[in-house]
Amino acid sequence: MSRVKRGVASHKGHKKIIKAAKGYKLGRKNKFKLAKEAVSHAGRNAYRDRRLKKRTFRSLWLTRLSAASKAEGLTYSKFATGLRHAKVIINRKMLSELAIHEKAVFAGIIEIAKMASQ
Repeated sequence: MSRVKRGVASHKGHKKIIKAAKGYKLGRKNKFKLAKEAVSHAGRNAYRDRRLKKRTFRSLWLTRLSAASKAEGLTYSKFATGLRHAKVIINRKMLSELAIHEKAVFAGIIEIAKMASQ
């Protein structure tokens, strides 16, 4: 049986990891052992944070809506209840955008919610 040397395959794998670590500081960008660990941690954090990002943005939208509805004289919970009773189906992201960029439209939506919650 012939001997198989694995240098080419190992080198290819190492290059892949070093390439993924491009832009890291100190030895983490060019020393394989350090780069391997750094890339592994980065991948784990990226995977986790792609899911956390969704929660974070929803929280931001709720905070914005709460502030905007309080400015119009309505708490967020009453605003949300009013929208549900009025059968208005606009997601929180769009409501948040309206509250920031289209204040007149948002004020109209607040009035709809006030009427429906009474």
